[in-house]
Amino acid sequence: MTLNGPHIKTALPGPRAKALIERDQAVVSPSYTRGYPLAIARGEGAMVEDIDGNVFLDCAAGIAVNSTGHSHPDVVRAITSQAQKFLHMSGTDFYYEPQVRLAEELSAVAPIPGGSRSFFGNSGTEAIEACLKLSRYATGRQNLIAFLGGFHGRSMGSLALTASKVGQRRGFGPLLPGVYHAPYPDCYRCPVGLNAENCAAECLEYIDQQLFVHLVSPDEVAAIVVEPIQGEGGYVVAPDQFMRRLRELTAKHGILLVDDEVQSGMGRSGKMFAIEYAGVEPDMIAIAKGIASGLPLGVATARKDLMAWPPGSHASTFGGNPLSCAAAIETMRLLKTRLVANAADVGAYLKNALLAIAEKHRLIGDVRGRGLMIGVELVRDRQTKERAPEERDAVVSASFARGLLLLGAGRNAIRFSPPLVLTREQADIAARIFDEALVEVEAKRSTPH
Repeated sequence: MTLNGPHIKTALPGPRAKALIERDQAVVSPSYTRGYPLAIARGEGAMVEDIDGNVFLDCAAGIAVNSTGHSHPDVVRAITSQAQKFLHMSGTDFYYEPQVRLAEELSAVAPIPGGSRSFFGNSGTEAIEACLKLSRYATGRQNLIAFLGGFHGRSMGSLALTASKVGQRRGFGPLLPGVYHAPYPDCYRCPVGLNAENCAAECLEYIDQQLFVHLVSPDEVAAIVVEPIQGEGGYVVAPDQFMRRLRELTAKHGILLVDDEVQSGMGRSGKMFAIEYAGVEPDMIAIAKGIASGLPLGVATARKDLMAWPPGSHASTFGGNPLSCAAAIETMRLLKTRLVANAADVGAYLKNALLAIAEKHRLIGDVRGRGLMIGVELVRDRQTKERAPEERDAVVSASFARGLLLLGAGRNAIRFSPPLVLTREQADIAARIFDEALVEVEAKRSTPH
């Protein structure tokens, strides 16, 4: 693929995509949330070609997974080399060098004091499940605290923490008992004003003066699980003050701090882990998505003294399989040598472009994020901050029609989470198309029926 920008040559979806979608609807679970009819044939870097030959600029990256871009040649070589040696031996029962080496690499970069150990699973929700089990085992306590708007997965334990959308929980109760939720510091919608310190204080006061007074004793709380930047909740960035004071609160009561970096980790924020902006050291980190450039891998990395559970207490047949570990080792090399820095640089460039676009469009209420994890919140009225979910979906669809792949996040935000190989030129193209899509949707809004 030589194109650096979109090239749309058929109506969308094209005839082959339509046929594939019809086949999908006959045999695949309807629980998947397909936002628009993209049927991929291949990808390279930040570009994607569909099965009808249409080319798109990808600012979704498989939900923030393809950190090194589509089919990065170095990652493909690492996978191919490992595949020619052995495909599987189960790290639960035996030993192999790629898994050990990846654990060493993670221990070297994780902001966890005193060294760490890692448990390997297949996904973000499995990483969270491991953190939950380990928190209860290590502390002897049963209760957990998470935050409204948070997304931690859809398996039954992680689902109990998830509080992003009611549709993710509807019909699956009763969920894991002993889970409590507190408000997340969304400064844009904070009832005490656009002040990070006030916003942080308001949310922490709820935990300290409400939850700990009326609902759960702090000495019975095993862990507080938090995303430094909420993903599915709308790309909401927690103030650094909040993260620091949350760490102080957990330390005061002997509660573990579990850092969910499934979406914000592995360089996406412009640092290896988003929590590093606040200078906070968590007890555990849940890692997945971008760690293996598209191969299934989830990791729970914890303080060495915490991860002391005995053999058989937790395991995974396929977790940390050799192909995923090989991909992750090469991904980490690329992140450390170039791509984390590129995410910081191009992310700041793209965010500035989106802030400039916000000056032109009354639909945009807020632009926020770090690195190449940027959220744009759409509102019907800037004064009341009335959410604009229908307009958000319309802008995503209008962008797709022009060859830009975006995804929604939260109730009314649009996320920009491209591969970390995105260039400034591609950022300009993405901003231009997004601007055009906003113009189209705003024109339809103002046209009388």
